[in-house]
Amino acid sequence: MSKPLLQVALDHLDIPSALEATRALADEVDVLEMGTILCYAEGSKAVGILRALYPEKTIVADLKAADAGGTVAEIVFSQGANWMTVICNAPYATMEAALEVARKYNGDLQIELYGDWTFDHARKWREIGLTQAIYHRGRDAGLAGQQWGEEDLEKIRKLADMGFEVSVTGGLYAKDLDIFAGIPVKCFIAGRGLYGADDPARSARDFKDAINKYW
Repeated sequence: MSKPLLQVALDHLDIPSALEATRALADEVDVLEMGTILCYAEGSKAVGILRALYPEKTIVADLKAADAGGTVAEIVFSQGANWMTVICNAPYATMEAALEVARKYNGDLQIELYGDWTFDHARKWREIGLTQAIYHRGRDAGLAGQQWGEEDLEKIRKLADMGFEVSVTGGLYAKDLDIFAGIPVKCFIAGRGLYGADDPARSARDFKDAINKYW
């Protein structure tokens, strides 16, 4: 089982704030994510800035694309993104078009799991050629008090058994990682649990310590 990576979700409202977070965390994390909020606020130029400043890092454009897959993929992959997300209820044609562009740039596409989806959908995603999924407890669900449970873990295990590399996100802190022990997780994704800490670098090291302990 591969050791999970650590990904920071830069859910900021402007590029200067996102760059302040990356300055504190870039040496400690494996993946830099241009979060959905930053995508809305600043557009794809944030990808180009992150690529110029951190050429060695994996960079994600978390667009959660629902349409125009090839077009939006071209926009972010041409700016230097390695991965891009599409929402799970996007049309299959959107996913296929985005995946084609991603492959042109030696990149990859991730399915973001929100709301209602089924394992029949997941089997179709695998047929299309998708290999990455993000199991997500959304911001609103977390604020409403929803906790991680065995049902979540079983779904993550099943997706992994189907051949997906599954990343996990949703209000995560280092102390939460023990519940995922023994599950093949691609990336643990955190935002406020990293850059919102009093010492972001120390928080990232706490995540890495937990990953090393349980994987």
